[in-house]
Amino acid sequence: HGRIVKADVEGLSKSDAPKAASTAAPTAAAAKPALAAGPTADAVMKMYEGREYEEITLNGMRKTIASRLTEAKQSIPHFYLRRDIQLDALMAFRADLNKQLEARGVKLSVNDFIIKACALALQAVPDANAVWAGDRILKLKPSDVAVAVAIDGGLFTPVLKDSENKSLSALSAEMKDLATRARDRKLAPHEYQGGSFAISNLGMFGIDNFDAVINPPHGAILAVGAGVKKPVVGKDGELAVATVMSVTLSVDHRVIDGALGAQLLTAIKDNLENPMTMLA
Repeated sequence: HGRIVKADVEGLSKSDAPKAASTAAPTAAAAKPALAAGPTADAVMKMYEGREYEEITLNGMRKTIASRLTEAKQSIPHFYLRRDIQLDALMAFRADLNKQLEARGVKLSVNDFIIKACALALQAVPDANAVWAGDRILKLKPSDVAVAVAIDGGLFTPVLKDSENKSLSALSAEMKDLATRARDRKLAPHEYQGGSFAISNLGMFGIDNFDAVINPPHGAILAVGAGVKKPVVGKDGELAVATVMSVTLSVDHRVIDGALGAQLLTAIKDNLENPMTMLA
């Protein structure tokens, strides 16, 4: 957290020692604060001398993930918006659609509806369909939605381009294909680069809610939890049981302000709670 601790000093070699102060004016690069690197490998290993452990060498993917997410968390001003979404209408609509699509071998997942809901929400709130580009903001016209896919030792975020124009069955087929090839590490770079918005769904692992780290240069990422039965209070004050899914929108404050992020999350919620409107 910015402190200098004993391990930092002990891990400092002579070659790392600061040179004599120069009277020259600092360059722009020198003036830019460096990202905190944490204790060195030698310093950490010294802490665990005498303890049994297995040392795992980082592959290229793990190094890239570590570098990008460290930079993202340290350099992107995250803020978080949370909503509960009632899924009963969507679950009933999905079951009906899947019954009709069974002959075509199509089975829609809840995640397919979430992708579509986010794609349409980005169209309804176009100012939120944007990315940070260093000294400017790029406002995208299509809804290019990335979806995190866990693979052995890491993850990919394949991008479903022009998602707002694709049917649920088309999105479902494309997502299955991208996820399969991601796990086989057969994605081309253009298939996992780009996009303005991402979805990370851990609901299938029983996680109720969590906060996701933004994948730069995206403006936001939606963290999706599990749908669980909960007591809810109806419009007339009556108590009922509903399937409720908790979601958290992590937002880059440089790109999207609070009220705009709230509009985007409300649009996502409205689409999921009124799924038939996504077919209009």
